[in-house]
Order: sequence, then structure tokens, then C-alpha cells
Amino acid sequence: MIRLDGVGLTYGSGKTVTEALRGLSFSVPEGGFRWLLGPSGAGKTSLLRLLQLAARPTAGRLSVFEADIGRTPRAALPLLRRRIGMVFQDFRLLAHLSAFDNVALPLRIAGRPEGQVRADVTEMLRWVGLSRRSDARPAELSGGEQQRAAIARAVVCRPGLLLADEPTGNLDDTQAERLMLLLKEMNRLGATVLVATHNAALVARHPARALRLDRGRLVADE
Repeated sequence: MIRLDGVGLTYGSGKTVTEALRGLSFSVPEGGFRWLLGPSGAGKTSLLRLLQLAARPTAGRLSVFEADIGRTPRAALPLLRRRIGMVFQDFRLLAHLSAFDNVALPLRIAGRPEGQVRADVTEMLRWVGLSRRSDARPAELSGGEQQRAAIARAVVCRPGLLLADEPTGNLDDTQAERLMLLLKEMNRLGATVLVATHNAALVARHPARALRLDRGRLVADE
């Protein structure tokens, strides 16, 4: 599913170059689950940007879905991105849309028939426990409800790869635990899942292999 060989990522040019990642080599099999750990500034978000195909490596080789991302034509990247779900810490729901329409957005962008959109979104909102809140806009939802809507939007297209960047950062322990159960259920259904977190207690309650970064380097794959 994912393979990195000596991957590096730099931002800027000339005297303002920042080396965000360097020499990363690891692989994650299809259907795998990995924690992504490390202090602030370790490179977790930069790595997720690469895996989301929002950036290309500036060194080494990155393969996702068996595609060499450095050599894949730009025109082909949007189709690959549709197979990837992303859950952000700050939710990134569109304020003017209802929960239903936020979740429906990826399906509509992909050109799915409206009948299929309605059936899939209704089922997904039921799955995350938001059936009765489908007409509510983000400002009318609690933090936990917004996060569940963000998860529903990320997985409604049944992604093969699901990435989550500090998804429990704005949630209390009860909401964080519910979120983890949703992510683990997606993994059980076949999705490859990577979760970046600072929440050591959550990691302890849900043991799994972990990738640990420090200053842009992989220091442990355990």
C-alpha cells in the first residue's frame, strides 16, 4: 500500500530551505494500522501531506497504491487522491453547508448519481451517529459531532487509505475513544489507516505498530 525509500521533503529555496523530512524508509501493507508519533515539529504533518499526495518528495521514492508518486503525471494524481481519506484536527467542514452536504461533497465531486449520494451519505451519517443532525450546519454541532462529520466525509468514498492528523486533539476522552472505534472499524473493513497523535493514553489503550519521527527522521518502526 505504502512504501518509502530514502524519502526527503524540503520547502523553500536558496537560503530559506527547510528540510522537513529526510531519509525516510518504511512500508505499510494493505490493511495495516500504524500510529504516527513524535513531538511537535517532528515531521508528522509533512509526512501525511506526502501520503495525501498534497506534495511530492524532493528526494527518494514514494509509492502509494503501487504508483511511483514522483513519476506519476500530475493529471493522474486526482484519481489517486479519491482513494485517500483525510481527517484533519480542525475538521475543515464548510460552514455554509449542512452536515449532510459536507459529507456528500466528495461523492458529488466524483460525479456520483444523486440517488447513490443520498443513500451513501444517509448510511454514513447513521454509522457515525449523526442521523438526527444531518440538517445542522457545523456551527450548530458540538466538537465531537463535527469530528464525526469529518470522519464520515473522509470515508464516504470507501478509501483504501485513511489518514488522520491529530484527530482527537480537540476532543474529550469519551469522544476520542468513540473516534478510535470508528477508525478501527474502517481498518477492520479493509482500509489502511495511519493516525498521527500526541495522545499517549490513547495509544496505550489501542496497541498497534508505531512509526516514530524526530526532527524529520524515522527513529523507530516498532
